[in-house]
Amino acid sequence: MATFTSDGLTLAYDDIEPPGAERTIVLVHGFASNRNEGWRRTGWYGAFERRRVRCIALDQRGHGESAKPHEPEAFTREKLAGDLIALFDHLGLQRADVFGYSMGTRTAMQMAIDAPERISNLILGGIGERLFQPRGEVPAEGSATSMAQAMLADDPETIAQPMLRSFRQFADEQGEDRRALAAFTEAKNPPLDREALERLPMPVLVVAGQRDQGAGDPEGLARVFPDGKGVMIPGCDHFSAIPHALTKAAVFDFLDGLLDDPWAR
Repeated sequence: MATFTSDGLTLAYDDIEPPGAERTIVLVHGFASNRNEGWRRTGWYGAFERRRVRCIALDQRGHGESAKPHEPEAFTREKLAGDLIALFDHLGLQRADVFGYSMGTRTAMQMAIDAPERISNLILGGIGERLFQPRGEVPAEGSATSMAQAMLADDPETIAQPMLRSFRQFADEQGEDRRALAAFTEAKNPPLDREALERLPMPVLVVAGQRDQGAGDPEGLARVFPDGKGVMIPGCDHFSAIPHALTKAAVFDFLDGLLDDPWAR
C-alpha cells in the first residue's frame, strides 16, 4: 500500500502505470466507498491499463485505508480538494485528467476551482442537474443529519429512507468506520461556486444513469461548463452506472475527443 501525507493525515493510494502509458488519470471515489470498491472491482483499473493509461486512485480521508478522523471540521470540501492537490504534488504531477464519482465529484470540482491549471479533463459521474438544489431535496444524499443518523443507527433496518439504508448497508459491507462517515456528512460546506464552475477552462464530461433520481439530467449540469458534455446511461441507477460498459465507452470517447452526437448534447 502506497501512502502520502496531507494536512497531517496519512492517506492511501494506488498508482498503476502500464508500459507505454500515454496519459494519467486520477480517480476519486464516492461516499462510503474506497479505491478498491469504487474503481478496481468495477473494472476501471483494468480498463485504463488496457488503454495504456496511468491510473491513480486514492482513498479519501475517512474511507478505506486512509486516516479516519471523527471531527466534522476535518472533512470540509477545501480539505478534501487539498488532499488531491497534495497527491499531485507527492507524485510530481503537473497536470492530469480527474474522474470523480458521486461525492467524489464535489472534491474534483473544488480542485478544478482551486487549481484549474492542474486538470486536463474533468469527468463527473453519478451527478447531474440536481447538484444546485438544496441538499434536502436530493434523494441520493438526503440531509446531512439524516445521513449521519443512518450511519450511527444501531440497526440499519430502522432507517426509513431506502437510499439512506442502501448507503448504510454499503458502508457495512465495506467495513467502513461509520463514525468517520457520520462526521463526513456533518462537515459545514458552502454551496459550490457556480460562477467559478462557469469559468472552468478544461473540457468536462457529466455522466449519470437514467434512473439515478438523486443526480437528475447530466446534460443540465453539463451546460454550466463552457466546454461541457452530458451523457445519460439508459436503464442504470446511481450504483449500477459506474461499472457499466456504456459509462466506460462514454468516458473513453470523451478522453479520445470522439464524444459527439448521438452521445453528446
